[in-house]
Amino acid sequence: MFSYIYPVNIWLIATRNNEMKKLFIFFNLSLLILSVSVYAQDKKVAVVTFYADKQIDISRFATKSAEASVTKLCNDPDFDMSSFLKNFHDQFFKNYVKKFNFQLLPEREVIDNSYYKDFVPNDPAAAGALRDELTLAAKGYKVVLPLKDNGNEKKLANMFASADGIMKVYLDFSMEKKGLGGVALVKVNANVHILLFDKNGKKVFSTTETAISQMSGSQIARISFLTPKKVLPLCENAVDELMIKLQQEMPKIAEKADVKL
Repeated sequence: MFSYIYPVNIWLIATRNNEMKKLFIFFNLSLLILSVSVYAQDKKVAVVTFYADKQIDISRFATKSAEASVTKLCNDPDFDMSSFLKNFHDQFFKNYVKKFNFQLLPEREVIDNSYYKDFVPNDPAAAGALRDELTLAAKGYKVVLPLKDNGNEKKLANMFASADGIMKVYLDFSMEKKGLGGVALVKVNANVHILLFDKNGKKVFSTTETAISQMSGSQIARISFLTPKKVLPLCENAVDELMIKLQQEMPKIAEKADVKL
């Protein structure tokens, strides 16, 4: 007996098969994305340094007397960045780290590590008390300066073998001034540097974000401007502006960092 299949039935069968194929591809793609996300969440990173560099970069208008004034400023006990360094540290760990797909090791697990406590970073440029005058570390952290040699990073990566990488975070500052004659308007830039190293101590990602203070100061010729009373509020205001900027920029930064680790 001859059986006739109407064209419309053939069309329905083909359409259904095509839809099933699309559904199958979509399902498998969803599983792949989910597995990648879960894998990324399983990765762990140890923050091994968190500090502020107190040496303000004045290279754009440097003079010998100005450079000497920067050193004097760093040595002044009233030039204390601890309050806004703590604010930045707290904001970083409370809000910014949530943007990363990887997890950070608990801070106590890092700074209470006996090997970390005993660790003395290689630092040919400065040592001991001199480093303490020029930099300020967040509570419990070591100051690990950015050197060409990755020796420090390799040692720290080995120290936290359970982590897939280590991170360094530090602030530094630069000064800008514009003016005519004997009067200049002065502002401060706050820069945050975020560096990521793999478990072998190799740098795989770095970024620098900058914000300028909304506040400004007036520098009058032959009157020193580089004093704690004049400079510290500009530094603090610049860090406040930087934190506002990072609220917007961290998702982009985290996305780039996640790919590299």
